[in-house]
Amino acid sequence: MSASTVTDYRLAPVFAARLVGLGLMVLAVLAFGLTAAALAWSWPGDLIVVVVALGLVAVLGTASWLRSRAYVVRLTDTGYRVRFVRGVGVAEGRWDEVREAGSAHPRDVVCLVLERHDGTTTSIPVEMLAGDRDRFATDVRERLEAAASGS
Repeated sequence: MSASTVTDYRLAPVFAARLVGLGLMVLAVLAFGLTAAALAWSWPGDLIVVVVALGLVAVLGTASWLRSRAYVVRLTDTGYRVRFVRGVGVAEGRWDEVREAGSAHPRDVVCLVLERHDGTTTSIPVEMLAGDRDRFATDVRERLEAAASGS
C-alpha cells in the first residue's frame, strides 16, 4: 500500500436506481400539483413545461453524480468515512480508533462492522457497495492491520 492510498467504494447500481426513481416520483407529484394549481389560477402552461424540464435536468444530473462521483465508503491510510447509510453508527473515524472488524447481520442485512475502542460501532451494509464485497472486506482488514502495526 502506498503512503497516500485512497479508495472509494461507490453506491451499488440498484440503490442508485432507487434514488433516481424516487426523484422521478417526486417530480411527477410536483408536476401534478403544479398542473392543478395552473388550472385553478390560470397560470400559463409554459410554467409547467419549464419546471418539469428543470426537474428532469436535476434528476439526470443527480443520476450522473451517483454513478460517477458519489461514494458510500472512502478508505484512506489514516481512516474511513461512510455516507448515505442510515444507522451507520460512527460515520467517520481513524483506524487507530478501531479495535476489530467483523461481520454481522442486523435485520438480515450483511454488514461489515467496525468495533471501536470506545464501545461504539460503524456498520457498513456491503450490499450497498458496487463491486466485489470480499475485496472491500480485505481492504478494510489490510488497512486496520497496517494501522495496528504502525506502518
